[in-house]
Amino acid sequence: QVQLLESGGGSVQAGGSLRLSCTASGYTNSRYFMGWFRQAPGKEREGVASLYIDSNSIFYSSSVKGRFTIAPDIAKDTVYLQMNSLKPEDTAMYYCASATFRLGNVLSPQFYDTWGQGTQVTVSS
Repeated sequence: QVQLLESGGGSVQAGGSLRLSCTASGYTNSRYFMGWFRQAPGKEREGVASLYIDSNSIFYSSSVKGRFTIAPDIAKDTVYLQMNSLKPEDTAMYYCASATFRLGNVLSPQFYDTWGQGTQVTVSS
């Protein structure tokens, strides 16, 4: 059974940086996607970044491209989301998610079948 464990998050002022971590357990090969999502109160869950572990193919939403970086540490079965130049509108609960290889929209929540517990990111102006 696949499980995801998140860490990181917290509060930061606008312009600051944070790094989120997500460690996966239960995968027996590298043919899976890891994604990062966020959900602000009253809003839909939004995909911000995705990584296909086997090929290191990376996808970003337009709202974070150039500010956020998703990167793997294969030896640790961990994927990081480095968030720079944070804005108050980045405030949300952030979730990591994973899915075995499939076709579809890698930034859609429906693409994923395993989710982490979420970690809060708050950016103050």
